[in-house]
Amino acid sequence: MAKQGQTANQHLEGLTTAAKNAAAGKGLPPVHLWNPPFCGDLDMRIAADGTWFYQGTPIGRPALVRLFSTILKREDGKHFLVTPVEKVGIRVDDAPFLAVEMQTEDGAQGRLLRFRTNVDDWVDCDAAHRLRFEAAQDGGLTPYLHVRAELWAKVTRPLYYDLVDMGEERVVDGRAMFGVASAGEFFAMAGAEEVRDLR
Repeated sequence: MAKQGQTANQHLEGLTTAAKNAAAGKGLPPVHLWNPPFCGDLDMRIAADGTWFYQGTPIGRPALVRLFSTILKREDGKHFLVTPVEKVGIRVDDAPFLAVEMQTEDGAQGRLLRFRTNVDDWVDCDAAHRLRFEAAQDGGLTPYLHVRAELWAKVTRPLYYDLVDMGEERVVDGRAMFGVASAGEFFAMAGAEEVRDLR
């Protein structure tokens, strides 16, 4: 929903300009500090495969997608693009990001898993950026990585298989669990017996 007197394209241009100004400094804009008035919903959608759409058309400019990703905010289960002066709602089919690449490093706390998202953010998997695993429709599991402030990245299927390959069994709260370790943390995927049955 554009502001009165504005076309949707003018509204998008205004949002783009505001996002560029907000992103002018180093690092990510402090969207967690901004609480502007809600200005309605924008016809923008992030599909399950990570593609951003505006008015039903894919946004073909990676730099623009990257820009919008820096002003993304999640509140009460809904996603918004936020600038210091306005907040507009967008639709997200699954998670707003995809984890598309994984690197393994040796750190002070043992193995460290680092993930690159589809908007070129690198995220270290640790206590603050956890992996969670949800049941998938095909009977398997879908992993998600916490990126920042209630925003998650769905881990792609090839990387999921890599995680399973490096998985191990540990006892968690008295129960044998199968999971993966990173930065001294253990992220349980499922009960060890369930995983043995799947293999």
